[in-house]
Amino acid sequence: MKKNLRRLALAEGASLLVLVGIAMPLKHLANKPLAVRVVGILHGLLFLAYVVAVVDAYATRKLSGREAWIAFVASVVPFVPFVLAFRASQKDEDDDGEPPAR
Repeated sequence: MKKNLRRLALAEGASLLVLVGIAMPLKHLANKPLAVRVVGILHGLLFLAYVVAVVDAYATRKLSGREAWIAFVASVVPFVPFVLAFRASQKDEDDDGEPPAR
C-alpha cells in the first residue's frame, strides 16, 4: 500500500475514534454539540480523501480488487484501519515492486 494511503488510513481511523469516543459523548453527556460538528466535518473530509486514495490506488494497480475492498470495509469499522496500515507496512517491506494481480 502506498505511504500516503497508509497515512490517510491512520488519520481516518483516528478521526473516527475521536468522533465516536470523545465528540459524541461530549454532545450527549455534556451538551456540547460543537464537538461533533467540528470533528464530524474533519472525519468526513478524511473519509472522502481516503476513498479517493483507495480508488486511485486500485486504478493505478497499486491495490488488487480484494485489497481495495478490504480497505473500503476497514474505513467504516473502528480500529481496523490501524490493523490494515500495520499489515501494509509489513507487506511493503517484503514487496518486490511489482503491482498486484487483479
